[in-house]
Amino acid sequence: MPLQTTPTRNAESPTAETYSELQAAYDFFNLELFAGELPPCLITLQREKRSYGYFSAERFQRADGTRTDEIAMNPTYFATLPLVEILQTLCHEMVHLWQHHRGNPGRARYHNLEWADKMKSIGLMPSDTGQPGGRVVGDCMADYPMAGGPFLGACEKLMTRDFQISWHDRFPSARVVLLSQQSYGLSMDLPVALLSVAGDKAAAALGVGHEEGQQGPIEALRPNKSLRDKYQCACKTNVWGKPGLKIRCEACRQLFAVVSA
Repeated sequence: MPLQTTPTRNAESPTAETYSELQAAYDFFNLELFAGELPPCLITLQREKRSYGYFSAERFQRADGTRTDEIAMNPTYFATLPLVEILQTLCHEMVHLWQHHRGNPGRARYHNLEWADKMKSIGLMPSDTGQPGGRVVGDCMADYPMAGGPFLGACEKLMTRDFQISWHDRFPSARVVLLSQQSYGLSMDLPVALLSVAGDKAAAALGVGHEEGQQGPIEALRPNKSLRDKYQCACKTNVWGKPGLKIRCEACRQLFAVVSA
């Protein structure tokens, strides 16, 4: 039976649509980057305030005693991160799952050299800053795509299967928007679909073509460009984000309003 990499659209069931998309991505990357070695796991959505996602070994148990691991994804960032970084988070946690079953994890939250080497092997460079030049091991680790690496190659292949993240949080905080603007992926020469928030539909809404010969400039989707609105709150904090965001300042508790650039 062929792998289902394009989840069935079901407008009546946001739950089924959301989780089928994440499961399709997990199954796809498992084959493309991990040679199908990874066992099934339970993917959840968790609003951990300072985490894009996390892995928890054998966190869930079925009534018959069967246990499974958890990969949690933080939906708060789905509205603000480029798609490539949402997929990075998933693959980052899949490396933790791989190490739990096939390697030797570091103590507690420590990302050790074995984890770092596996990350590099799938095309993700570990970095404690999320930028080139950061440390590759440590407690709090981010990563960025390696140009020409397996991860980006797999992402481009996935996008040919009409993949997207359909649902996102309408009310991300200003802190989340600011963090998302620091994504290294936004500075890379990547396909527009990977830099947009919800794949082809978001790019189409921004007026960016995807057909050969019609692809708009990558720069149009980066922060501080004409397709991003400038928002300001009562305490004069400025953020930039996609049009239509509803953002509340954690300092003055006021909603941000669109202002002229």
